[in-house]
Amino acid sequence: MAEKCKNSIIELEEYENRGYLLEPMRCFYLSDYNNTDFESHYHEFHKIILCLQGDVEYTVEGKSYLLEPNDIVIVNQNEIHKLRINQKTGYERIVFYISPGYLEQYKDQTYNLLDCMEKAAREHANVIRIKEFKKSRLNQIVTEIKQINFKIQNQETGRDQEPYAQTLYLHLLFLEFMIHLNRAVLHEYTEYVVTDICNQKVIEIISFINQNLQGELCIDVLASQFYMSKYHMMRIFREETGYTIGSYINQKRLFLARNLLLQGISVMEVCYESGFKELTTFSRAYKKLFGISPGKSRKTEKNKEENKE
Repeated sequence: MAEKCKNSIIELEEYENRGYLLEPMRCFYLSDYNNTDFESHYHEFHKIILCLQGDVEYTVEGKSYLLEPNDIVIVNQNEIHKLRINQKTGYERIVFYISPGYLEQYKDQTYNLLDCMEKAAREHANVIRIKEFKKSRLNQIVTEIKQINFKIQNQETGRDQEPYAQTLYLHLLFLEFMIHLNRAVLHEYTEYVVTDICNQKVIEIISFINQNLQGELCIDVLASQFYMSKYHMMRIFREETGYTIGSYINQKRLFLARNLLLQGISVMEVCYESGFKELTTFSRAYKKLFGISPGKSRKTEKNKEENKE
C-alpha cells in the first residue's frame, strides 16, 4: 500500500471548453477538407456526431476509434475528446449539441432516451455502429436533417425564407432519431465498437481515477496501484491522452464539484466531496476553470430554480 499523498494535485492545464449551447438542443451540418488535428477539449453539454464520410480518428477519454460512414459517436458531458482528420476528401458529419437536462424529461418507467448515452459511459464505448443503416428509419431522418441544415444556410444568406415551425420540426426529428437509436440498441441492431487503438493500462488508470475522485489520487498512489514507475506512468498517460495525470484529475474533480453545487450542496461540503483538501485551493481552481466562484455558481443555480416556481 502506498503512503498517503503529502500534497494535493493542483495542476490545471487549459483544456478548452469549446462550443456553446443557449437552447435545449442544437443541430448542424459540418464539413472539413484538410488534414486537421483538433486538440483535446470538452463541452458542458452532451454531443452526438453522425459521421457521413471521411477518414477520421476520434478519441474519447483515451480510446481512439477509426470511424466508418454512418458511425454514431457519443460524447457525454465533460468527456475529454479530440479528433484527427487524416485525408483531404472531406470529413462530413451531422452534430447534435444537447443540454444535459433536455432528455431528462423524456423518460419514465417504460423508456429513457438517455439509455444509449448512459450505456456508452458505463461501458466506455463511445461509437455505435448500426446494422443495415441505409435501410433504417435513422437514415431517412438524418437525410431530412441534412436537407434542413442546407436550407438554414440558404436562409442565413437571404436566399430562402424560414419554413413554418422549422425549429420545432428539427427538435421533433431529433427526438425521433433518439427513439429509433435507442430501439436499435435495445433490440441489438447495433454494436458498440470495440477498439484496440488504446493503451489498456492507461484506460485502467482513467477508469480508476473516475471511480475514486474523492480519494487519494496522487502520482505515488496511482503508481503503486498499477505497479508502474511513476515516470513511465506519467509519460504514457500524456502520450495516449494529450494531457497530464494531474490536470486530468483536477478537471474531473471540478466537473464533479459543479454537478454537486447544482444540486444545492454547500460549498464546503462540495470541496471535500470532490476530493479537494483545502477550500482556498478548490475555490481558486474552480474559478479558473469556470470563470465564477463556487459560491456564485451555487447561488446562480438556486436563483434559476426559484424562478421556475
